[in-house]
Amino acid sequence: MIKFYFHQTPNPMKVALFLEETGLTYELVPVDTLKGEQHTPEYRAINPNGKTPAIEDDGQRVFDSNAILMYLSEKTGLLAGKAEDRGEMLSWLMFIASGLGPFSGQSVHFRHKAPEQVPYAINRYLREAERHYEVLDAHMEGREFIVGDEYSIADISAWGWIDKVAPVLGGDGLDSYPNLKRWFASINARPAVERARNIDNDIEFKSDFDEVAARALFPQNFAKNT
Repeated sequence: MIKFYFHQTPNPMKVALFLEETGLTYELVPVDTLKGEQHTPEYRAINPNGKTPAIEDDGQRVFDSNAILMYLSEKTGLLAGKAEDRGEMLSWLMFIASGLGPFSGQSVHFRHKAPEQVPYAINRYLREAERHYEVLDAHMEGREFIVGDEYSIADISAWGWIDKVAPVLGGDGLDSYPNLKRWFASINARPAVERARNIDNDIEFKSDFDEVAARALFPQNFAKNT
């Protein structure tokens, strides 16, 4: 059985959606990142980067959300896209992993979590997040899915971050991106999305962002002896 190490943040939610879409059997293992559980030696043995998500599958560890999506789709043949679209699939997965996700995350950080407002950083990451939205919105003109003509892990991967458009971009959300807005509404209406959103209903994660949470999420911001 797949062990799925989870916290209720965008990247783990991608994997949750894939698992709910495919019906694969899994054991949910909560990792409370605001308490610092991602830094335990036991978890670092599964993900040396100390992030969620990660999975263990018959002794095989896989970490990073897009790596997990690729691994599971290739292993099962589910939501992997067509062979002739392989180059396009890899391109958009890397676009999300190296661009849309990181710039969205940094936009959230500097707009909502940084201890001081730094105008240059706020503008830099917000504008780059917007640019990635613009690229994807242009790509979705006349398209139902991101890659090819069928729902795939590319849609699942993008959904995880586009779902957080409000804290990433603020303002009018997806109103400035009509093609993305149409695509997101279609993906978000899938029954598996609701199931994914509810997989942790019986788990109580830490919710207050205090100094404990700040040190757990951003340990590099603190001197080691403080």
